[in-house]
Amino acid sequence: MMKMIKNFAKVFLLVDLCIIIYSLSFENFYWLLNSQVAFFASIVITVSSFLSYRKNIQNRLKNFDSKMETKIEDRDKVDEIDDPFDLYSEDIEPIKEEDLTPEKIKEIIKEEKSKVKRNSFKNTIFSTGGFVSIYRLLGYGILIFGFFSLNNNNIFLPIPFLIGLGIVPIAVLLTKLIIKSEVSQ
Repeated sequence: MMKMIKNFAKVFLLVDLCIIIYSLSFENFYWLLNSQVAFFASIVITVSSFLSYRKNIQNRLKNFDSKMETKIEDRDKVDEIDDPFDLYSEDIEPIKEEDLTPEKIKEIIKEEKSKVKRNSFKNTIFSTGGFVSIYRLLGYGILIFGFFSLNNNNIFLPIPFLIGLGIVPIAVLLTKLIIKSEVSQ
């Protein structure tokens, strides 16, 4: 995990260094300022999103493990080997085919839809920590504040600002290519 983070950081800084060298060599200070304000804000947003979603996933895994432990205790060793995640056991009795009427089928579908709706609401509640992180909001605040500061001082340049925002996605793509080439070797 740390190796992957270090790879991302190296590529982020390398791409940003290329932008800095370009702006100092061929453009002006305002070009550099616009790109760096956007880059800093996008880095804060990206890192905070990563950390908050990582925490969210770890919490879900803890809950999932505790639920699985209670379910698996009732099973024997053969069941654990054949079906380690208890995917095929059913708590309800199977319905015979001749008992299935169109009304019964509609009722079953209605029940399943209500379960999906409840689960989607539950998932939304559990994932709010990922998209309402204080650090992520801080990153968006930096982005908005930087934009308005540059714009109010009449030094906002849209192209370098967008390039600064694009450093993170470009660096992620480059890192994925680097990791993929390392794995294939």
